Amino acid sequence: MGRSIVRLKDIAERTGFSVNTVSLALRQSARIPEDTRLVIQQAAEALNYAPNHVAKSLVSRQTMTIGLVLTEITNPMLTHVAQAIELALAERGYSTLFATSNNDLATEKRVIEMFRSRQVDGMLIYPRNHRDLDHIRRLRDNNYPVVLLVADLDAGIDAVCMDERRGAYQATRHLIDIGHQRIGIIDGAKPGGNFEKREGYAKALTEAGLSTDENLVADPQGNAVIRGYWAMDRLMNLPQRPTALLAACDSLAMGALRWTQKNGYRVPQDVAIMGFDNIEFAEHAATPISSVNYAVQMVTEQAVERLIGLIGAGDVLPEPRVTMIEPDLVIRDSTNG
Repeated sequence: MGRSIVRLKDIAERTGFSVNTVSLALRQSARIPEDTRLVIQQAAEALNYAPNHVAKSLVSRQTMTIGLVLTEITNPMLTHVAQAIELALAERGYSTLFATSNNDLATEKRVIEMFRSRQVDGMLIYPRNHRDLDHIRRLRDNNYPVVLLVADLDAGIDAVCMDERRGAYQATRHLIDIGHQRIGIIDGAKPGGNFEKREGYAKALTEAGLSTDENLVADPQGNAVIRGYWAMDRLMNLPQRPTALLAACDSLAMGALRWTQKNGYRVPQDVAIMGFDNIEFAEHAATPISSVNYAVQMVTEQAVERLIGLIGAGDVLPEPRVTMIEPDLVIRDSTNG
């Protein structure tokens, strides 16, 4: 037998106040005296009253919830972003629903549809593939508020994100400027996929008159620390090993650093290591790791503001706007000998 639902009428009968007074009191209205509000709130707690948000949403056409789609939850940077987004939305009166695609396109499509069925007011999405966006673009074309957290300038969907191509370019440029010419990269980019970092890396080499060597590109098949370890093993066992390395995320860089420690290589004297995202662990590694900083607060605030603006725009959304945030480098011991 299901639990009975406590109504405003039940609280009114218990306290002797009208249903309208109870409603105003539970919404913290200044029109209701403080002692009256206290009596009503205590009665509501005693009866285990819970507001009926579904009924409210039918009237207001808003559920005050936002869907956040992540590619994975084990990535420390994404966890940090998710926390910052939840806090920023809470400050504006919104609740956050989380889902993870686990880097699978079919799962991404399914969780997006799940959020739509829950009637969330809008979505913030880390897409698995930065270019396979048709399913998200259809939402935008139907005036549904959605903001991407990774995108290119021609996405055709609102986005607020770091300029990963620029970040990888700056990181590679730094390695070149300190004297390296044979620079490897650990990155799982695929043709037609998320190759911004690879493009930034290649651009910096080309501008410096250095050729790109496919032997120096290692696909880690994932972003875990152990994946970086084994990718570094492949690179460092080449007949002509790299003297410097750019990793697509700090977890991979930490794996590469662990490999050097296990195999007697000095960092940065024998090989310099550059990470990406500037997670907390990078700063506190055995050899603090240089990294491309991901401005979590800036991305979060701008993405949330844009989404709230789209929600408030009504039935006709403004033209999509892509905001690319310029990254900066954090130089530590792993490249600064």
